Parts: sequence; C-alpha cells; structure tokens
Amino acid sequence: MCIPPPNVTGSLHIGHALTVAIQDALVRWHRMRGDQVLWIPGSDHAGIATQAVVEKQLWKEQRVRRHELSREDFLRAVWQWKHEKGGEIYEQLCALGASLDWDRECFTMDAGSSAAVTEAFVRLYESGLLYRNRQLVNWSCTLRSAISDIEVESRPLPGRTVLQLPGCPTPVSFGLLASVAFPVDGEPDAEIVVGTTRPETLPGDVAVAVHPDDPRYTHLHGRQLRHPLTGQLLPLITDTTVQPHVGSGAVKVTPAHSPADAEMGTRHGLTPLSVIAEDGTMTSLCGDWLQGLHRFVAREKILCTLRERGLFRGLQEHPMVLPICSRSGDVVEYLLKSQWFVRCQEMGDRAAKAVESGALELWPSFHQKSWQHWFAHIGDWCVSRQLWWGHQIPAYRVVGEKAEDDRKEYWVVGRSETEARALAAKQTGRPEAELTLERDPDVLDTWFSSALFPFSALGWPRETPDLARFYPLTLLETGSDLLMFWVGRMVMLGTQLTGRLPFSKVLLHSMVRDRQGRKMSKSLGNVLDPRDIISGQELQVLQTKLRDGNLDPGELAVAAAAQKKDFPYGIPECGTDALRFALCSHGILGGDLHLSVSEVLNYRHFCNKLWNALRFILRALGDNFVPQPAEKVTPSSPMDAWILSRLAFAANECERGFLSRELSLVTHTLYHFWLHNLCDVYLEAVKPVLSSVPCPPGPPQVLFSCADVGLRLLAPLMPFLAEELWQRLPPRPSGPLAPSICVAPYPSAHSLESWRQPELERCFSRVQEVVQALRALRATYQLTKARPQVLLQCSDLGEQGLVHPFLEPLGVLSHCGAVGFLPPGVAAPSGWALTPLGDTMKIYMELQGLVDPQSQLPRLAARRQKLQKQLDELLNRTVPEGLAERQQKISSLHLELSKLDQAASHLQQLMDDAPNAREL
Repeated sequence: MCIPPPNVTGSLHIGHALTVAIQDALVRWHRMRGDQVLWIPGSDHAGIATQAVVEKQLWKEQRVRRHELSREDFLRAVWQWKHEKGGEIYEQLCALGASLDWDRECFTMDAGSSAAVTEAFVRLYESGLLYRNRQLVNWSCTLRSAISDIEVESRPLPGRTVLQLPGCPTPVSFGLLASVAFPVDGEPDAEIVVGTTRPETLPGDVAVAVHPDDPRYTHLHGRQLRHPLTGQLLPLITDTTVQPHVGSGAVKVTPAHSPADAEMGTRHGLTPLSVIAEDGTMTSLCGDWLQGLHRFVAREKILCTLRERGLFRGLQEHPMVLPICSRSGDVVEYLLKSQWFVRCQEMGDRAAKAVESGALELWPSFHQKSWQHWFAHIGDWCVSRQLWWGHQIPAYRVVGEKAEDDRKEYWVVGRSETEARALAAKQTGRPEAELTLERDPDVLDTWFSSALFPFSALGWPRETPDLARFYPLTLLETGSDLLMFWVGRMVMLGTQLTGRLPFSKVLLHSMVRDRQGRKMSKSLGNVLDPRDIISGQELQVLQTKLRDGNLDPGELAVAAAAQKKDFPYGIPECGTDALRFALCSHGILGGDLHLSVSEVLNYRHFCNKLWNALRFILRALGDNFVPQPAEKVTPSSPMDAWILSRLAFAANECERGFLSRELSLVTHTLYHFWLHNLCDVYLEAVKPVLSSVPCPPGPPQVLFSCADVGLRLLAPLMPFLAEELWQRLPPRPSGPLAPSICVAPYPSAHSLESWRQPELERCFSRVQEVVQALRALRATYQLTKARPQVLLQCSDLGEQGLVHPFLEPLGVLSHCGAVGFLPPGVAAPSGWALTPLGDTMKIYMELQGLVDPQSQLPRLAARRQKLQKQLDELLNRTVPEGLAERQQKISSLHLELSKLDQAASHLQQLMDDAPNAREL
C-alpha cells in the first residue's frame, strides 16, 4: 500500500491525519496477523506550489526573479529548499505513529520516478494515446501556465460580486450581464442583441449564433452582422446547442476563449481569434487602443466605447459560475495553446469497466455512480505545464522541419536526446549531424508522475511489480476530487502501461470538518496541525502561525478571531493515541466527520484510565506471578467467566470491524470493553477477592489475559500506549511472546471461542440492571457511606436462579451490604425502600437507621419542586406536535417525580414508625 503522496510544500491537516490513522491501523492489524506488509511513504513534488514558494523565497532573500537565473540555477535552488525545508510532512507522519517502510521513501522527482515518467510518456506517444495539438486549455495568467481541471475552482456568484484579483490594478465586478447590439448589415434599423458576462472577449468574436427553429431570427438566416467594435462583417449561424429561451436567444461565438464556442466553431469551420495573451493583457489583434491593457481594464474600456457608439443595451445582475485558479486566486482564462494531450476515452472506458466487473472495488459502493459518470464525460488531458520545476517533457522539436500539413512543427519523442535524434534522422532521411533538436521547455503535469506512483515506487519500468503480492488498497477523502484525478489517472495509466490495476480496492473515508460542520479552511482559522493536538499548543503560537501564512489582512482578522473563540486557552495536550482513536471512532464510510478537540481530550482521559487499570493489574499480579497460556486459563467464578466471555466477544467484534474496514466498530468495542466491562465492573467486583489471603489463583490469571489480549486488540489504534503497557506485563515462562506488540499475534475470535458464554452474559445483564437500580436508590436517599442490606423478590424462580451466582459481586458493585432473596408473596420489612425492576422482580433496600427522614424530606421536596417547574415549562412550550425529544424529556421527568414521591413516602413511613423502632 502506498500513502497518497502529499505535496512537499504543505503540511498535514486533520483530514490527512484521518487517512494516516486508518491506513496505519489497517497495516498494523495485517502485520500482527502475520501478513507481509509494505507501506510506502512518499511525497509529491507539487510543481506549481513548490516553484511559487522558491520564487517568493528568492525574491525575499536575494531580490531575484526566476527569469533572472538560468533554469539550472533555479532548479538547484529548488532542490536546496527541498532538502532543507521539505521534510515537515515526514515529521508529522512520525508524530502520528505511521509505521511506514522509510527505507523505500519515494519522491516524485527522484531518479526512479523520472525514469517511469519518461517511459510512460514515450509508450503513450508510440501507442497513439499522447499527441501534440493546438487547442483550448485552462490558463492561469498569474502563473503563466496551463493548469489541470482539479486546480480550477468553480465559484458560484449570486449576482454582482466585486473581487480584487492578482495583477489587476482595480477591483473587478462579476456576476453582470452586458447586452450588446450587433447591427444587421444592410438594414439600418435591424440588430441582434446578445448578452455576455465577458465583454473583454468581444474583439475575439467571429460569429453570432441562434437556434435554427427560433422564429425571431428565421428571416435573418444567412445574413451578416456588423461587429460593434471593429465594424467587420460576421456571419449569423444557426446551431441546435443555442438555448432560445435564455436571454435574447442569440449568443456571440468566441472560439479562442470558450470551450463551448470552440466546439461550435469547429462544427461551422470558424477561424478562432486569440485576443488575450498569456499574461492576461490584450493582444495586437484587438487594435492599438486595447493592445497591452489588462483584460479587465480593457473590459471597462470596451463597455465605455459601446456606450459612446450607441450599441450598449444595458447591464443587469446575472448569477454565474466563475472559474478561479485555486493556486493563484486569479480568474482562469481559456486560451488556445500548442500542448501535449493524453487521449483518455479508451483508457477511461477500461477504468469504468474495471469497476463494473468488480476487478476494482470502490468502498462504499455508492461512489461507483460518480466514478462511472466522470469517466463517461472524460475529455483529453492536457499534460503540459509552463514551469521549470517538474519532469521536463521528453519531446524534441526538429528545427527547420515541418509536419506533413506544412503548418505544424515537427516533433519527435525519445527516452533521451540520442534516441530522439536517431528517430528524427530516420523519419526525415537526413543525417543526425545535420539535425538541430530543441527540447520542449515545458514540464509535465504533477498528476502525471503521481499517477505512476504505485508503479514507480515498486520499481517500474526497471521491473514490473507483482502487485497481487501486496495489500491492494488505497484511501482518500470522500470530499476530495482526488477520487477522480489521482485514482482515476492511476487506473488509466497503470492498466495501459503495465496491464495491471494499481490496486483492487479504494476506501473512500469521510471528510473531516470542525465541530460546527465547517470545512477546514485557513481563512476560517480552523485548520489544525495534528502536532498541535498531540503536543498541545498555546493560543499565541497558533495566532503566530496564522500571521506567517499567506492570508490577506481581512481573512487574517476573521481567522484570528475565530481561532481565539475556539481555543481561548490554546489546545490542551492530547497525545497521538487519543487523536488516532478519536479519528477512527467515527463512521468512516458515512457522512462528514465533525471533530472537536474536546472529543480528542475525552479519549486522552480514556488513555489515562487504561494506564491506571494496568497499574492496578500489575500490583494485583505481584512480583512472582507466572502467566499461563491463554488456552489454559479457565474461569474459577461466574465473574471470571463473564469477563473472559466479554473479552472473546470483543475480539470477535474487532475482527469483524477490521475485515469490513469499519474502524468505528473496533473503537466502540474496545472502549466499551476496557472502560465499562473491565474497569467499571470486573476490577471493582474482584477487589475483595484479590485482597483476601491467600488470593485464589484464578482472578490473577484472568487479569493477565484481559491485559495481554486487550492491549493486543488495541495496538493497531493506540500503538504507543499499547506498546508501553504491554512491555510491562510479566514475561511468559518460555520468554516474551514477541519483541514488540506490533508483531505480536493479533487475537483471533476463533482462538478465544472457548471463552464465549452468551447465556451467562445475558444473565449478568440482568444483574447489572439490579446494580443500576440500587445505585439510583442510594443516590435518591443520599446513602454515600452506608452499606444497606438488599432483598430481591422474584416472581419467576428461574430468574432468581440466574441472579443467584452473582449475589456477592452484585453487593460489591452496588456498594451495598449482604444481598439475599425474599420469597414470593412474603411482605417486605417495614420501612425498606422499594423499586420494581420490570414485572418480575422487586428490589428492597434497607433504610432503617441509615437515613435521617427529617433532613431528607425537605431536600426531596426542593428537588421535586425544581423538576415540576421544568415539566411545566416543557408542557407550556409551543413546539411542533410529536417532537420525539420533547416527549422523551417529559417522560423522564414524570418518572423522576414518581421516584421522588415514592422516596418521600418511604421517609414519611420511617418517621411514623420511629417510636416502634426505638421500642425494638
């Protein structure tokens, strides 16, 4: 299994921590089961992000721009930055306890990855799946590079929205629809009005289109229109993709700056005009009056000109979706560029069929619909990036040569310049020495190398890894588009290049949100470094981290205020084990995960409980204790049998949870066993037995088994605590079971099956009900130190037989004295408190001489008055009829009032009977 390679420039947040916690729990579980486990660490070179970081650093430290250096010098600076500051993620992984194979650590720019990238590019080109062409790409004018679809954020705008964009001198308004008149040639009073949200592209219009069946324009079919800016004649074309009921039913056609218009232009043979340059300024095709202006400055100038010419027909608010570059915050332009593209349709069909056939399983299965939809609409993938940091494309332009159509440049692809030169000579018929080759300066999209990560990390193309030998699983966040971009591209390229899937299962876990349900965002101040939760952090340090980020002043103020509100006293130290356990305790296959630090802190308290439980057990075992093998441990009492049965049940549930990857079942099971079965019940019940002299041999052996098996069950989720406590257990006669708990056998349900006694557990559940009822009675009468006698009256003698073996622990757990039975039909002693348990049992608790009725009755009255007030408020409150929560509260209050009335009656009876008691 390989870790989804995080960007080398970044740091892990809680979403990453969830991925790591799940992956590490699974690999530790498999390792303890005796499986050979390979978990490969690695990081992604993050072309755009890393180059931006180093460029900022060079400017800050040396006042040097990238283009003032040679490419080699700049790349040397990037590598230096990577070696000095690119290891933060690995520090975080270690802090999270990730048991990765660090000797196999990979980086998507290392030699092995470079060889894989080059080989993949050449093979795809030779198979016709990779080609060079001039077509529209997502372009970031700020980065001066093409970007992938995943780096385009579709931001919905409800209407007029003002944005401050990088590189633009003034704020820009979006969400506005400008109506522009295109005069009909030869008819002075005739015009067609079109609406546009992008007036700056008007100089690139080459036609106006209407629906062929729109009756408003049928009389103008075949006519020409005057361009409102240039006066040039444009054809009025008809196309069925035009929506006649939207706006005026007429649209301008700008093939060089709109994907939809590009398709229309191809259908109608229109020549595109590129009027926006790579840097976001207007090109010479716009004329001197616009050339060189920023595109959004040109927008305003164009609108002013239209007004002056009387061709402006209005401006209105218009909901729209604005494409934003997630890397720079700039508005994405669609530009015609000569780039390298991967044909994805054929490979995408195979990826879709892999899921249909079951060869690739998406887990949970409802993600299959999104998978199939994405591959059904997949387009060709632009892999060129205009950067210096990345894998330089292994393609060479043959200078002076033209392609067959005499318009395109002549390109050859090779694993090296020598191979490319030989290929060029063969194809052109010219001697190699006469040829001049220029390598494409562009680099490949980062996703190209990360899509090869599972293969290159295992030695491809030097050797073809036998992927079936490895655990076929990867993990991703449900809320991330990585589902399609990373896994999808891995499946496509992997099956094409090696004939094998990179894995057979994909587990898609929940997205981690904050306790308010908000997505983690730096601008909201709710992004948490896992290390800050593990080790704790002062508020001042958290605020400093925000200031050191790249938030603008407005965002910084909001984020700082929110952070101060959420963590007024900083973040308390919680520890790695508590964080991992908290993350895995949520249903990872369902909806979003809402995590709060207070929840993690609760599991830290659970860790403290485990620590104290082991201290108690070790003291009980003593110095000379010799543990027996688990299969030889037999219970000597019903309580021993019960806890061993619960331990066997826990092992079964943990096994079921790991097999189904539902780790919340594992955490819930272990939490319940350690806290509610072992600590709260068994340890309390056996304290009198352990303190007896001599101590019977059975309970210590049971305690050891619970500690040993329980810690091994816990180890994949809480590796640090489990290791520390397990190493303190007494060694077995034959020596330690294993040098570390992480390679000790994971307890199997089958091996502990002999301990299972479901019927005994059912019986003890009834005992626990009695215990809870007695504890409630003690609380009602405020019996803090007294140990009252108890009588149980069962109308069903079979039920009495179930409870009888547990009378002694029942008294211990309920903090009562001797427990006995009152025969059916016999009247209870006068003045004893009564509480029924269902229809078959009555519980009597001694009160005579243990409570002071005169002091207790006023307290009960005050308590009753308070509860009655709460009940009245609930009954008088106007709420939707049948509200379940309200009804539950009302029922609970009625029950509590009934108990108080009964208690007051008992106390009054004690007062009335007091003289008789003195006479006795």
